[in-house]
Amino acid sequence: MDKETKSMIMETYATHENDTGSPEVQIAILTHRINKLTKHLKDHENDHHSRRGLLMMVGKRRGLLDYLASKDIERYRQLIAKLKLRK
Repeated sequence: MDKETKSMIMETYATHENDTGSPEVQIAILTHRINKLTKHLKDHENDHHSRRGLLMMVGKRRGLLDYLASKDIERYRQLIAKLKLRK
């Protein structure tokens, strides 16, 4: 992920100015990386090393989403709607 993309994601999902570590920002960055890696794995289906990395990222995102849901359910619901993670 290049610097411009990452800063744009941080800017979009930040809860306050200079926010780089809130759960919303971390989840948004992980979601972007997961989507990019998913596209890669559709072309390279035997790339098992990348598949393991994908599964680890999905688990990390799930943990952050669980944390956010336990701390503030409204922020969780807003983030889910914004990222379009649930159907």
